[in-house]
Amino acid sequence: MAEQLVLDELDKRILNVLQDNSAITNLELAGIVHASPPTCLRRVKRLTDAGVILRQVALLAPQWANAGLTAIVEITLDNQASERLQEFEALLTHEAAVSQCYRVSTGPDFILLVQVADMPAYHALAHRLFAAHANVRNVRSFFSVLRSKFDTKIAL
Repeated sequence: MAEQLVLDELDKRILNVLQDNSAITNLELAGIVHASPPTCLRRVKRLTDAGVILRQVALLAPQWANAGLTAIVEITLDNQASERLQEFEALLTHEAAVSQCYRVSTGPDFILLVQVADMPAYHALAHRLFAAHANVRNVRSFFSVLRSKFDTKIAL
């Protein structure tokens, strides 16, 4: 296992800025965090190579991506053997509408965050992923009526 990277204050400043806007230039980043551009470039490369920065993405407004309905779904399986859990996870990872999947303890086996166009699209997904899967015992779905907070930033 690789040695864990220790983040210093400059690393944390860089990460905080990039979590807010990773589209800024290296020159802008350097000015904001009070470091030289070459230092920033080296630090960002080191943080990326170490796996601290997983990837840089554009976050889309769901309504512009035809994904205006958000569902939080609890899934309980009949058989929780390791192979059955992994099999179900593999099914979910290939489904574009499932944006997040968590295996959880105490209660359901999985919590999913699903983004679809509308209720008919959700019903089609539920039939395809849940009703057609013999190992799914229980599905509870909750539909967002208002997203009061959405942030991808992790506090440092």
